[in-house]
Amino acid sequence: MLLVRESSPRPPALEVALSHALVERVGAGALGPTLRIYRPAPTLAFGRLDALRAGFPAAAAAARAHGFEPVVRAPGGHGVAYHDGCLVVDEIFPHTNPIAGLQQRFRRSAETLAEALRGLGVDSRVGRIAGEFCPGEHTVSARSAVKLVGSAQRVIRHASLLAASIAVTDAAGLRAVLEDVYDALELEWDPATAGGVADEVGAVSVDDVERAVVDAYGRRGELVPGEIDATTLTRARELEPRHAVAALELRH
Repeated sequence: MLLVRESSPRPPALEVALSHALVERVGAGALGPTLRIYRPAPTLAFGRLDALRAGFPAAAAAARAHGFEPVVRAPGGHGVAYHDGCLVVDEIFPHTNPIAGLQQRFRRSAETLAEALRGLGVDSRVGRIAGEFCPGEHTVSARSAVKLVGSAQRVIRHASLLAASIAVTDAAGLRAVLEDVYDALELEWDPATAGGVADEVGAVSVDDVERAVVDAYGRRGELVPGEIDATTLTRARELEPRHAVAALELRH
């Protein structure tokens, strides 16, 4: 499996467009299985159903007011916030029938990330938390009380993209923007359910979490370090406008 580790953030719309481009390229057979781990700029990644809600323009404005760039991501779900105190993990796989293994991929990814966090001393568990933002059955939490990792999937013909974001430091900043965004979207959640790894185990950095994640995936199979190729990056730039929020806001 190709391992791409990136520490210099791209513009948020280009970042999610790159994930989109990767799943396209893997689905076309141009690339093999890919694990991309990156540090994001402050981003509020909305699901496509969020963009259809009446409160979406106000939610996008609220994100910007907190310094988070709004984008519309390829996978589903509701709005998720991440910044430079977070780590984003993309898993892209080729499949003959990507729908068939969707839940299995969710479970496997969640267990891998929970294992990584346990190695750092977190009492990490997999399962839905009552009142969480962007709820899902494969949330990775601390103590079944505080969400640390959320994930979402997109499937296309012959490939899948599973994207997960891990909150490490400055969870307060994430809670603040999510409170205003979810209020604008008229979505209920409990801010007490959102936290970060550092809240659980003290002095831990994004670097520490990245090493633990790479080690956990390495136990699943061989990882071959590499980079994003020029063709994929060119395709991502073509896709970037589809994920930028400004064009979508004009439709309301």
